Amino acid sequence: MPAGENVPARRFLAIHLPLLAIEATGPADGPVLVWRANGPRREVLAVNAAAAALGVAPRQSLADAQAIAPGVQPRPEEPDAERARLQALGLWALRFTPLVALDPPQGLLLDITGVEALFGGEAALLERVLSSLRRHGHAALGAIAGTGPLAAALAQAAPGTIAPSGQERAALAPLLLFALRIPLPVLAALRRLGLERLGDLLAQPRAPLAHRFGAELILALDRALGEATAPFPSLRPPPDFHVTREFLEPLIARGGIDAVLSRLLPLLCQQLEDTGRGLRRLVLRAHRGDGTMQEIVLGLGRSSRDAAHLAKLLERRLDTLEPRFGFERLDLLAEITEPLAALQSGMPGAATQAVEEAALAQLIDRLGQRLPVWRLAPRASHWPERQAMRVEPFAAIETPPGWAARPRPLRLLRKPEPIEVMALLPDAPPRRLRWRGHWIEVSAAEGPERFEPEWWWDRPDRPLRDYYRVECADGTRLWICRAGLADEAPRWFLHGAFA
Repeated sequence: MPAGENVPARRFLAIHLPLLAIEATGPADGPVLVWRANGPRREVLAVNAAAAALGVAPRQSLADAQAIAPGVQPRPEEPDAERARLQALGLWALRFTPLVALDPPQGLLLDITGVEALFGGEAALLERVLSSLRRHGHAALGAIAGTGPLAAALAQAAPGTIAPSGQERAALAPLLLFALRIPLPVLAALRRLGLERLGDLLAQPRAPLAHRFGAELILALDRALGEATAPFPSLRPPPDFHVTREFLEPLIARGGIDAVLSRLLPLLCQQLEDTGRGLRRLVLRAHRGDGTMQEIVLGLGRSSRDAAHLAKLLERRLDTLEPRFGFERLDLLAEITEPLAALQSGMPGAATQAVEEAALAQLIDRLGQRLPVWRLAPRASHWPERQAMRVEPFAAIETPPGWAARPRPLRLLRKPEPIEVMALLPDAPPRRLRWRGHWIEVSAAEGPERFEPEWWWDRPDRPLRDYYRVECADGTRLWICRAGLADEAPRWFLHGAFA
């Protein structure tokens, strides 16, 4: 930079998302808390406003929180979903500045140096960012300062603050110690010494603090004051894979559309190959001359960048295009991509297997354009009707820990059918059953096998079930169950049939 030219002071906008842990677990209807395991102790991590109004607070034990508010909904922490949500919000924030960093577990940092004028000043920019987040259903707090750590501390402890450059010490001093994210053991030790605010800490000699509490405490202070550089790992947006072609004359004929796509698809696949990725969702957007647009979305069971395969999948779908007065532009986008390693087909073994798997994936993709393709995977559930679920053909499936201890029917009814039974005693196996208006004699019965309700759903209204394997007089073997205890006017159901 030429001599005498002033370098603009860096400015940071921090966003604090206090309910991110709750938002990551799904919609909250009523009082909700999120808990995490801290060794043998389960403690509250976050609460929404409804739970806070009942007296539940972070860092309480889960047992205490449920005793204070029996109606609160406890949800386990989902750190992967929380990180994914924070990542998505970080990508969203790139519309305000090209420099955005994640500040986990619940924050974002935006380097707004030089961009605030585009939004009418720092105050207007802060209000715009926060109001946009709140419109999308996020609880958000924010602040602006000359360093990232100070802005993050202000967003959490003094939201709405805009600290002038050069006034970092004055802005930091009134804040409570927790604002600087000091480790809990160090925080407790400082409080035992009578230090409550960061100003109390700043007034202490550096050497004794570093000797007693470690150099990391001094480094955190220096970074907040701007006397040491704080890391700022900028978030990089995912690569944008798309190709487009505009036409001087509107494109109407199907042959012309095929010819254009035969040129665009290899270009798109080359972009993917250059970055080592394959697409899972392909989007074709055809823009008409009257301003309207028609879209074709193509989903793949496994990532691919084979232009010939993609062309075959698109071929059947192109019949749905309606050019009317003609298309003026065609866009091809790889909307969802995944890493896809290159294969050396001449190598034996693993490469051959990968080629065979790719061929199977292409077959499933072609079938998937005509009918749904899926496979079954085990699901953790006590109820037989919920112990399997549909997944994508190439989804990873966890191996179940073991088989059921007792036989299961070959055919399980999608919905259990109600039946009537007669037994010698209320708690005895049935001797006769009535199904679809016909009485059936039971010659033998085994059971009961008890299925308890799923405790993790906290549904006390769900009755337990007792299952019996019965053999009818004609040799048919059925799987029937009693929902509820014998002395509670239970209901009986037919749930399956054995071979």
